[in-house]
Amino acid sequence: MIEELRIRDLGVITDAALPLGPGLSVVTGETGAGKTMVVTALGLLLGGRSDAGAVRTGAKSAVAEATVKLEPGHAAVVRAEEAGADVEEHDGAAELLLARTVGSDGRSRAHLGGRSAPVGALAEVGSQLVVIHGQSEQLRLKGPAAQRHALDTFAGAPLAEERAAYGALHASWTAARRELEELTSSSRERIREAESLGAALAEISEVDPQPGEDAALKAESERLSNAEALRLAAQEAHEAIVAEDFSEVPDATTLVDGARRALEHVAEHDAALGASAQRLADVGYALADIAQELASYAASLDTEGPGRLAEVEERRAALGGLTRKYAPTLEEVIAWAETGQARLFELQDDDGRIETLTAQIADDEARLVELAGQMTALRRAAAVELAERVSEELTALAMPDASLRVEVEETGELGPDGADTVAILLQPHAGAPARPLGKGASGGELSRVMLAIEVVLAAVDPVPTFVFDEVDSGVGGRAAVEIGRRLAMLARHVQVLVVTHLPQVAAFADRHITVIKTSLASGRSADGVAGVTSSDVRVLDESERVVELARMLAGQEDSASARAHALELLEDAQSSRAAAAG
Repeated sequence: MIEELRIRDLGVITDAALPLGPGLSVVTGETGAGKTMVVTALGLLLGGRSDAGAVRTGAKSAVAEATVKLEPGHAAVVRAEEAGADVEEHDGAAELLLARTVGSDGRSRAHLGGRSAPVGALAEVGSQLVVIHGQSEQLRLKGPAAQRHALDTFAGAPLAEERAAYGALHASWTAARRELEELTSSSRERIREAESLGAALAEISEVDPQPGEDAALKAESERLSNAEALRLAAQEAHEAIVAEDFSEVPDATTLVDGARRALEHVAEHDAALGASAQRLADVGYALADIAQELASYAASLDTEGPGRLAEVEERRAALGGLTRKYAPTLEEVIAWAETGQARLFELQDDDGRIETLTAQIADDEARLVELAGQMTALRRAAAVELAERVSEELTALAMPDASLRVEVEETGELGPDGADTVAILLQPHAGAPARPLGKGASGGELSRVMLAIEVVLAAVDPVPTFVFDEVDSGVGGRAAVEIGRRLAMLARHVQVLVVTHLPQVAAFADRHITVIKTSLASGRSADGVAGVTSSDVRVLDESERVVELARMLAGQEDSASARAHALELLEDAQSSRAAAAG
């Protein structure tokens, strides 16, 4: 709900703060005092068109601000955060600041949560927060989609269950139709893709690359290319460890063995030398193993020869061809082949897939037609009840000859929300044609029609705040009392703000705000502008309410009889509200 509305230099209002709260708040005041500036300010905060003419004479700009408190997960909070707004939380509630500035040159700026934002973002957030009904505003239930949503919400859980089942099936049906269309419309392209993919996979299969094979072949090529140098080095190392017979140069094995035997002769006299002798024995064993490995290595180089090197280079060339054509590395080539094989199976199965999709689409469509028919029946039943209940409200709101009609027509097309169009129509009197909302009705009549609809929908499809301007236009007496009673009924579910000139309506308020006009035709305003009118905005206490209602009743706020009548109105309204709540 809106916690506070602040207005500066808008119309005749210089600077005003309206502390609002839950329930019903009314705004009253003399003609020309600027009551409608409250609605104008809210319209700006909803992203409405800015008008330089609304800026108070002599001021550089007009400013409208509102502090709104909502549940943290509310759609308006989510959208505001997406737009970059800072949203603060206090006592489990999200607090959001909306602001709009209109310059005297007509330029406009918008802010969300203290951050600059496009006016469009302000409008998107505002549409989740406030609904204005008045002579120039008709934002709720404006289009067919909004009217269908309202009817579906009114229909309740049975229709919601059908819609959920229908929606899920419709999404699957749509995806299958899209896939089938792709298969049939691009058959030639898919055939060419399959042929190209098959040839590539055949080439890769013929080479049959193995993971890590290119690195192993590179190492083997390096070894074979330097085989002679490697063989000579191995032989030289072998001879240094184990010399040929009758060699005059002592080898490592002979020297180590001689050292071991020298220590063993005296090892019995000192254990330390015995340990050293054992370690030399271990070195001898290691040298013998290394000599054997070197001999085998040299022999293997002799047996591989140049033929093996040619085979290695040929294999490396084949693998290199794959990496140049299909992927930078051999591992990526192997992975590409695996993915390509799955894609080839899919392409080769087009005929089977087309057959499967065709059968699925037919089955899903039959089920969708069945669900759509059930939704149509539920909507029509709800439409009758909604129309009857709203028409009853219209009778009490001084429109006894008017009636609401909710038409549900089958389109024959399976859309995402069913196969229906929903239209809410107003029949102003018997025999007259029913026309869409907003056509053929005055601003006051339209406000009353919307009040009747909102009262019926309030418990199932609420918006946090409703604003009514001219809802009581052209009525009085008993009808005015009924309008006040229904506004109070609506305010049990949502926050309601009403601009009114009827005391019977104002008497039902939880909070009474008055706009007081001060004429300065012969003087100057606080900022030095001559010949202007300014207004102040105040929240009235109980005694001040009696005075204001007396003024509204008789134009004589000092009249004792008028005050007595005003007090009686307040007491009757309080009793009526208490009875309705009980």
